[in-house]
Amino acid sequence: MAASQSSGTTKRRNKNVSNGVSGSEKERLGQWGRAWEVDWFSLISVILLLCFAPFIVFCFVMACDQYDCSVTEPVADLYTGKSSLTDIWNRAPSFTWTAAKIYAIWVTFQIVLYMCLPDLCHKFLPGYVGGVQEGARTPAGTVNNYEINGLQCWIVTHALWFANAYYFKWFSPTIIFDNWIPLLWCANILGYSVSTFAFIKAYLFPTNAKDCKFTGNFFYNYMMGVEFNPRIGSWFDFKLFFNGRPGIIAWTLINLSYAAKQQELYGQVTNSMILVNVLQGIYVLDFFWNEAWYLKTIDICHDHFGWYLGWGDCVWLPFLYTLQGLYLVYNPVQLSTANLVGVLLLGLVGYYIFRMTNHQKDLFRRTDGNCKIWGRKPAYIECSYNSADGTKHQSKLMISGFWGVARHFNYTGDLMGSLSYCLACGFDHLLPYFYIIYMTILLVHRCIRDEHRCSSKYGTDWKRYTDAVPCRILPAIF
Repeated sequence: MAASQSSGTTKRRNKNVSNGVSGSEKERLGQWGRAWEVDWFSLISVILLLCFAPFIVFCFVMACDQYDCSVTEPVADLYTGKSSLTDIWNRAPSFTWTAAKIYAIWVTFQIVLYMCLPDLCHKFLPGYVGGVQEGARTPAGTVNNYEINGLQCWIVTHALWFANAYYFKWFSPTIIFDNWIPLLWCANILGYSVSTFAFIKAYLFPTNAKDCKFTGNFFYNYMMGVEFNPRIGSWFDFKLFFNGRPGIIAWTLINLSYAAKQQELYGQVTNSMILVNVLQGIYVLDFFWNEAWYLKTIDICHDHFGWYLGWGDCVWLPFLYTLQGLYLVYNPVQLSTANLVGVLLLGLVGYYIFRMTNHQKDLFRRTDGNCKIWGRKPAYIECSYNSADGTKHQSKLMISGFWGVARHFNYTGDLMGSLSYCLACGFDHLLPYFYIIYMTILLVHRCIRDEHRCSSKYGTDWKRYTDAVPCRILPAIF
C-alpha cells in the first residue's frame, strides 16, 4: 500500500507539472476548487456514494412502483422472507428501446436548443439577463463566456409540450410516467457515459490544463472531477448544460406528466398535486430567470465536473427531486383549505427569502456596492485573493441586508421551500420527506465546503467576515 501511495504521489506531481501547476502555485491556491489531496474519510465516502447512490434512486422509484411508495414494506418483506432482492429486481420494468428513443430525442432536442438558438428573451423581457455573459474567474485566472438561453429553452420546450397535449396529440402527456423506470436506466447510461468521457478528456485533451486537479486517486478524480470547466468547442460547456438543461427543464415536465396520470387514474387532479406543480414550477422558473446569476454559484465557481455533477444531474436530480409528484400519483392527497393555504404561504415566504437574499448579493456585485440594501448603503468587508497566474484580485463580502442575518440565509429560504413540497403530501409516508432530509444535509455540507474554500481563498479577511456575521444558516442557532 505504501508503494502504491508513493507511486500515486509521483504520478500526481508529474501530472501537475505537465499541466503547468507548480507546487508553489498549489500552495498559493490552497483549497480553491476541490481538494488536491484525499484523506481516507473522503475516499471511503466517495466509494460509498459511487456504490450506493444509484441503488438509493432505484429503491425509491421501485418502492413507488411495487409498494405504493412505502419504504418500510419492502424492508419488512425482505426481513420476513416474503420477497428477496432478486424478486424485487425481477418485478421492476427493464430497459426498453422505446424509452431509449424517448430519452435520446429529449437530450438531442435540448442540445439543439442550447447550441443553435441564441437568446432572444433578454431583448423583450424587462429585467431578464440573457445572451452572452461572463462567468466568474477560475482558479487559473480564466474568465469563460456563456450563452445564457435557459429560459428560452424552457419556454420553447413547454410550449411544444402543451401544443402536443391539446392540439397535435403526438404522444400522451403521461408518457414520462408510463416509461419512468426504463427512463431511469437510460438516464444512468448517459450519466455514467458523460462522467467517463469528462474523466478521460481531462487526461488526454483538457480545455484548460491549469484548471485541472489530479489527486492520484482514481475514485476521487472520477467522482469529484478533474477539469474545472470541460468544454467542447467554444460554447458547449458541460457544467452549464448538464446542471441546467436535461434535468431541470425536465423537472416541470415530469410533474405535468404526474398530474396527467392522476387525471387519467382518478378523473381529477388533487389540490396537493397542483400545489407541488406550482411551487416547484416557481423554483424552476426562478433558476432560469436568474441563470446568469447562477454562473457565480458554487457549482460553477468551485466544483469540478465529474460523476458528482454528471451522473447527479442526469439521474439524482430528475428522479429524486420529483418524488412528491410521483408519490401523489400513487397516494392522492386532497388538502383542507387551511392546510393548503399554510403550505402555500410557507413555500412562498421561503421563495421570497431565497430570491431576495440572492437578489441582494447580485445587486451588490453588479453595482460594486454602489446601491441600497434595505434603504441604506450596504456595509462590506474588503478582501483579496490570488489566482494561479499570480495576479492579485480584490473582492467585497457584503454584511448588510439578509447577508447580515446569516452568511447563507438564502439556504434558509431554500429549506423552507423544500419543506413545503413535502408537507403538501401529508404525513402517511416517509418517502416524500426524503427531499427535505437530503436538502438539509446537502446545504449544510455545501455551506461547510464553501466556507472552507473561502477561508483558504481569503485568509484573514474571511475571519473578519465571520466575526461580522457569526451565524451560517439559522440566526442564533447555526
